[in-house]
Amino acid sequence: MSTLLQQINDDAANISERVLDSLVQISNGQRGVGAGAIWQSDGLIVTNAHVILGRRGQVSRTLTVTLRNGDDYPARLVAYDVQRDLAVLRIGAESLIPIEIGDSRALKPGDYVSALGFPWGVKGGATAGVVIGTGTQLPELGDNQHEWIAASLHLRPGHSGGPMVDSRGLVIGINTLMNGPEVGVAIPAHVASDFLQSVSTSPPQSTGSATVLV
Repeated sequence: MSTLLQQINDDAANISERVLDSLVQISNGQRGVGAGAIWQSDGLIVTNAHVILGRRGQVSRTLTVTLRNGDDYPARLVAYDVQRDLAVLRIGAESLIPIEIGDSRALKPGDYVSALGFPWGVKGGATAGVVIGTGTQLPELGDNQHEWIAASLHLRPGHSGGPMVDSRGLVIGINTLMNGPEVGVAIPAHVASDFLQSVSTSPPQSTGSATVLV
């Protein structure tokens, strides 16, 4: 292996290793597992809404978060938004390692990104590619109301809710769905941050598509 390829390989492995401390596995007690990212050290976690919903589209009563060290915690659902496919959980743990947040607005086609999660149950499984496009004008998605990131990587069951990170290991998106065989779609990190901000300033009620529980 050439020196350049070795450096690229080592850099990619180092990025994944750093992100793993902020990656969690989420079980809804019904249909397998998804992933999430530790957003704050006091136990606040961001994931997809579809990860915490049961078979009939109702919120699962049993949500469990597993940390990298194998510790399990019951999770409390703070808020979720089905249209943006975002959910916020909280667990009773402190001094966690939060993921570092990057600038999702600065992404451009060709930027290298990788996505982590638990594909088919594999711990910390990673996939990588480049950004295809961002924003609301992505014709294949058929949704010009919300912002997305499309990347040439293959998400699998279990990647949902996990972080999509840039070449420095900073989160720039939340994995959400596959669109065709080789296009992974994520929710931009700034959309997730805006959602968290709205949750922190909203009363316990449903407002628009978002339901704030506490």
